[in-house]
Amino acid sequence: LRGKKPLVFCFMLPLMIAPQVTALAWIDLFGPNSTLLGALGLAPPPGTRHPLYGPQGIILLLGLEQAPVVFLAVRAGLRALPGDLVEAAQAAGAKPWRIVRTIVLPLMVPAIAAGGMLAFVGNIGNFGIPAFLGIPAGFTVLVTLIYQRLAGFGTSVLSEVAALSLLLAVLALGGLALNGWLVRRRDVRVTTWTTAAPEWALGRWRRSVEIACWSALLLILVLPFLALVATALVPAIGVALTSRSVTLANFHFVLLDYAATRRAFVNSATLSAIAATLLVLVAVPLGYSLVVRRAALLRAVSFAAELPYALPGVVLAIAMILCLLRPLPLLGFSLYSTIWIILVAYLSRFLLLALRPVTNALQQVDPSLDEAARMSGARFARRLATVILPLVAPSAVAGGMLVFLTAFNELTVSALLWSSGAETVGVVLFSLEQAGDAVSAAAVAVVAVAVTLTMMLVANALASRVARGVLPWQP
Repeated sequence: LRGKKPLVFCFMLPLMIAPQVTALAWIDLFGPNSTLLGALGLAPPPGTRHPLYGPQGIILLLGLEQAPVVFLAVRAGLRALPGDLVEAAQAAGAKPWRIVRTIVLPLMVPAIAAGGMLAFVGNIGNFGIPAFLGIPAGFTVLVTLIYQRLAGFGTSVLSEVAALSLLLAVLALGGLALNGWLVRRRDVRVTTWTTAAPEWALGRWRRSVEIACWSALLLILVLPFLALVATALVPAIGVALTSRSVTLANFHFVLLDYAATRRAFVNSATLSAIAATLLVLVAVPLGYSLVVRRAALLRAVSFAAELPYALPGVVLAIAMILCLLRPLPLLGFSLYSTIWIILVAYLSRFLLLALRPVTNALQQVDPSLDEAARMSGARFARRLATVILPLVAPSAVAGGMLVFLTAFNELTVSALLWSSGAETVGVVLFSLEQAGDAVSAAAVAVVAVAVTLTMMLVANALASRVARGVLPWQP
C-alpha cells in the first residue's frame, strides 16, 4: 500500500482519542438534532430515538476504539511469521489466497485471539462510551453502575462498590491470564536462518484496497469529527449551520468565560504535566535496573507497575478511595476530595507508559558501554547521567508525551475522584453533556482532540530517534 505511515497513524487515532469524545462525536453525527446532517438535509425527523443509544451503539463504538489494539497484536504476529514457510509455498506454486488460508491464518489464530482478549480487557473498564450511550437509554454496565452508586450515595456504599470493582478486576485479570496463555501458544519454532515473510504486491487490487482503507477512515474518523465541529460552531442545538449562524462563542465560553471548564483545562494540563515529569524521572533509573540487573525483586516491581494499568480505571479509583479516605499517618490530613488524589492515581496508573519506552530503548543499547564506564570507576549516578540518559532521552520524552496524552484525556479514574475545584476535562465534558449543553460539550471535545493531535504529531517528529515499538503508530 502507498501511504502506509499516515494510514497507520490515522488508524491509531481512535485508541488515542478519549472514549467520551468518540461517543459525543457519534452522538452529534447520527442524532435527530445533528447539525452536520441537518446542513446536508439528511437529519432524522425531530423526536426520533437516537440509533446509538443502548447496547448496539456501545458495541459498535467499543469495537471501533479497540480495533487498533487487535491491529497491533496481528501486526506483531505477522512480523514474527516465518518467511521460509511462505517462500516454500510460493515456490510450490500456491496462490496467495491459499497461502493465507493454509499457512498464515492458522499461525495467526493465537495473535488474533490475544488481540481480542486485550480488547476485551480494555472494553470492560471503559466508562466514557457506556456512560454517554448507555445511561440515556437506561442500559447499565458494571462500570456505570459503580459510578452511579458512588455518585448517588457517596462513601456510604463504599463496601458495595468495592465488591463490584473486585468483580470487575477478576474479569479483567481472567482476560489477561487468557491473553498470556494465547501469547505463549503463539511461539513458532523456526530455524535460525528464517527471514521475515515477504510483502505481497497487491497488483491491480492496490488502488481498490487503498480506496477501501481511506474510505473506512473517512467514515469512522472524519465524519464524526466534522459533526463535532459543526455542533460546536452553532449557538444552540437545532440551529441550522449557515454562514450567518456560525459562531466561535462556544469556544470563547468554555476557554475563557465558564470557570469550571477553564479550571478543568488548567487542572488536566497541570496534573498531566506533573505526572509525566515525575514518571519519566522514575522510569529512567527503574528501567535501567530492570534491564541491567534483572533481579527477582525487580521483576516484582515491574509486575507492580503493570497491574494498575492493566486493571480497569474504576478499580484503581476505588482502591485510591479506600487507601486515602482516612487522614494520612503523621501528616494528619486526607487526600480524599482533593486534586492530589487524582495525581496519585495518575502516578500509579500510568507508570507503565513511561517505563516501557525506556526499557525498550535500553534493550537496544550495547551493555559494553555501561560496563566500560563501571570499570572506569564511574558510580551509578554518573553512569546514568553521562551514558544511559543521553541514549534513552528521546524514548523517555516520547513516553512522557504518552503519559500526558493519556492522563489529559482520561475520565474513568477522575469521574470517581473529582471534587469541586478539582474537575478534569473528561469530567466537565461528561457534566456538560448530562446537563444538555451539547454545543459547549462539543467545543470542549474539539479542543481536546486538537491537543491530542498536536501531542501525537510532536511525538511523531521524534519517531526517528526513539526505540522501535515506543509509539504504537510507528511502522
